[in-house]
Amino acid sequence: MTLPERGVARLAAEAAPEIVLVRYGELGLKGHNRPLFERALVRNIRHAAAAISPVTVERRQGRLAVFPERRIEAVARRLQDVFGIVSLSPAWGVAPEPEAIVEAARPVLAAALRAFPPGETVTFRVESRRADKRFPLRSYELDRFVADRILPGLDSIRVRLDDPMLTLGIDVRPERAYVFASRLAGPGGLPVGTLGLVTCLISGGIDSPVAAWLAMKRGCDVSFVTFHSQPYVGERARKKVVDLVAILARYQRRSRLHVVPFADVQLAVREAGHPSYRTVLYRRMMQRIASRIAAAEGSRALVTGESLGQVASQTLENLTCIGAAAELAVLRPLLTYDKHETVALARRIGTYDVSAVQEPDCCTLFMPQRPVIRGRIEECLRAETRIDVEGLVARAAAAAEIVEPEPWA
Repeated sequence: MTLPERGVARLAAEAAPEIVLVRYGELGLKGHNRPLFERALVRNIRHAAAAISPVTVERRQGRLAVFPERRIEAVARRLQDVFGIVSLSPAWGVAPEPEAIVEAARPVLAAALRAFPPGETVTFRVESRRADKRFPLRSYELDRFVADRILPGLDSIRVRLDDPMLTLGIDVRPERAYVFASRLAGPGGLPVGTLGLVTCLISGGIDSPVAAWLAMKRGCDVSFVTFHSQPYVGERARKKVVDLVAILARYQRRSRLHVVPFADVQLAVREAGHPSYRTVLYRRMMQRIASRIAAAEGSRALVTGESLGQVASQTLENLTCIGAAAELAVLRPLLTYDKHETVALARRIGTYDVSAVQEPDCCTLFMPQRPVIRGRIEECLRAETRIDVEGLVARAAAAAEIVEPEPWA
């Protein structure tokens, strides 16, 4: 366990930290490709922090050192949204000398302890990392040296090396030593932009925004396509999707939403008959239109929020029928998630409250009373002979409105 996040503000009251130490996970396993991923992470850090403060970023033996010009704590909180970062710590810098480290550690520890209720016994350890091998003490020696000098008189602290409540971190570098007492969690994953562009079919529901976030976590830039059925569906449904994309825009450098007029497609499908297949046929048309838009953007795959067996259109047979209409690979990050898992992740990433607002969308328009459960591709193709598939797809894709919402704060 680590210092609760509420302790960061109290630490800042003592004196402003001067650096944010950034740790990454699987980037370190990329072998000869690791510099490519590190450069992408540095680029994304600079972009994320830009609205708060310019930053200088240095690569240092398996981690990054971020030097904001101002508002260091705010920069640290913002970097919690940057994929590729596992954890980060605002840190206080001192001369790389044992006694100087002790003098810095005392106020950092005192401030950290104020994050815990008075009288609570706090388990504690010192954890040093010695990048400068010329430093006179080894890491375990520095741990003991600092603990022996800062713990006397602190009766509420009990040393515990395994899973302590509070860890005082020390990072010794040739130019400075850094002391910190918090580890803020990052989202992990890979830096956005390292795996290429994908296009997410997004609605106003809970699932598809989470699927987009998961695609970003695996290093993908994500573009968005949504389908809007005016005049049958109101403007609030469109705004809801724009708001969701604005929330997701916090996690990547640029977010583009294509708003596709879909009412003519749905009317054509309704007039073609075969009402039990209506939802499957809608979704096949969505796959075609999204594929057309994605190809024009250079996207490499489609992303959907489909989960196996969650609703009638998401049986294996129906997913096969729907996916067969796509011209690109279809990625389904939520395929094995249950609804509770998806809702929990939506809450974590900030999309749930917007998604939970009830608004009709195009998927509810002209819904059949008895939708097909185990669709057959032959029946889909037979119904589509009565539809001008190519003309409808071309017109819908050409009429799409492009929106680039500003990220929500």
